[in-house]
Amino acid sequence: MRRIVLGSTSLYRQALMKKLGLDFEISKPLLDEDQAKISLEKQKTPPLEMAQTLARLKAESLKDENLLVIGGDQLVHLDGQVLGKPSTFDQAVRQLQLMNHKTHEIITAVCVTCGNQNYEFHDIAKLTMKKLSLEEIENYVKIDQPLDCAGSYKIEKNGKDLFSRIEAQDLTAIEGLPLISLGRLLQSLGYETKKI
Repeated sequence: MRRIVLGSTSLYRQALMKKLGLDFEISKPLLDEDQAKISLEKQKTPPLEMAQTLARLKAESLKDENLLVIGGDQLVHLDGQVLGKPSTFDQAVRQLQLMNHKTHEIITAVCVTCGNQNYEFHDIAKLTMKKLSLEEIENYVKIDQPLDCAGSYKIEKNGKDLFSRIEAQDLTAIEGLPLISLGRLLQSLGYETKKI
């Protein structure tokens, strides 16, 4: 069996991978992700295609005949706009205000390279935010500090309380990695995973 490499430095993806019960290594993709995103945005790449392309580029940057590499990308799509990680308190508040009382999509794409073969899949969740006051939004950002999360919320923490409706096939996809699909793929390749 090939060694498994998670091509991500995301602590959220690492925690999710551990739920599968497999030994894996962590490696930072050999890709300038910011530059790749800028290039895709200039080409007016649709959000799903952008997430899929970034996941593929991350996985392929670490591709090796002896490894199974998992690359992933996630983005938040609202009214034709892609929302990234906010970095600051004020940016997080602004993003949440943009999404306030609206429905947005979380697009999670995965590419798994195994030898010369690529396996790609994605998950799209729709989330409808409650009507929130500025004070409620600011209080939430202070509590969860979601500055490293696209869309400015942590669904696995208090972020779930921001929403009136969540439509998702796989809730783990919202956290960063769709474990149902990934687990099925790994099982089909001969790996024994824990049930999710």
